[in-house]
Amino acid sequence: MTMDRTGMASRKLRHIDACLHGPVEYETVTTGFENYRLPYNALTQTNLGTVDLSTGFLGSQLRAPVLIGAMTGGAELSRTINRNLAEAAQKLGVGMMLGSQRIMLDDPDGTVAASFSIRDLAPDVLLIGNIGLAQLSDDVAPKIAAALDRIGADALAVHINPLQEAMQASGDTDFSGSLERLRRLADDLPYPILLKEVGHGIGSAAAERLRDLSIAAVDVAGAGGTSWARVEQLVRYGEVRYPAVAEWGVPTAQALTEVRATLPNMPLVASGGIRTGVDAAKALMLGADVVALARPLLAPAIESPAAALDALHGFVEELRVCLHGCGAADLPALRRLSLTPRG
Repeated sequence: MTMDRTGMASRKLRHIDACLHGPVEYETVTTGFENYRLPYNALTQTNLGTVDLSTGFLGSQLRAPVLIGAMTGGAELSRTINRNLAEAAQKLGVGMMLGSQRIMLDDPDGTVAASFSIRDLAPDVLLIGNIGLAQLSDDVAPKIAAALDRIGADALAVHINPLQEAMQASGDTDFSGSLERLRRLADDLPYPILLKEVGHGIGSAAAERLRDLSIAAVDVAGAGGTSWARVEQLVRYGEVRYPAVAEWGVPTAQALTEVRATLPNMPLVASGGIRTGVDAAKALMLGADVVALARPLLAPAIESPAAALDALHGFVEELRVCLHGCGAADLPALRRLSLTPRG
């Protein structure tokens, strides 16, 4: 069902308000990272100051294996959030994923593009645009390419969110044929595509369907952090009317291990409840190439560029300490180690 620009911008603001002030976290489902311990090496031979977090991802070099996750776009507050995050990303050398650009597809005069425009502040950042799988149509590739061109993106995230859309007022609930449309987009679009969930997880069943698609990476976006089935119920009803549905999903650690086993050579992003550098280290050891976090950065990004930078810098530095304490001088060394399952 179509929605005009004003309606979409209003919904974006309601999402932001719910994520700032509402009970949007999973209550009974956890990420699963608590089931593992990082190996601790009291005789580490590393120098904390020279621990190397750099890595390549989607053709770009990152100073740390971190992406700012997709949050918002299309409203004036969205512009503030994105630009404050962009400053932080540029200074730290991490990547950034934008919120859905659906609102840009029918924006010939560029009115709403400003909320996504951050290249003047972040000329060197890996910038990933965003569109929903449900919004793909047979003739949409040129519009998506134009939207990505306009903001100077390096890649496109296609988010898959059937549960979120089912809970959303006037959501897009017909996903029939969407896999074939994704296949055509991947073949036609002159940008690498990252396929992602929004927080309910990609598991082995979904990963099996990606084996022969020309996609560049997968973000497992597992359960355990923000439940978008919960967010949409709060926005739609003012309450969580279907609590069991709001607790549904593939926990992040499980999603990561299942997708890594199914697609052993696919670059992977771990997101969904990644809150600490310890979480990030565990995710990297379970098979992620990079990690992404979003909601913990939302309030700081509204406050100021400095607050966003401080929050993100602390996360990166905690990850650096984790490598140091594990005895790993860089990410390849970390990945050669094994997590300890909690008994």
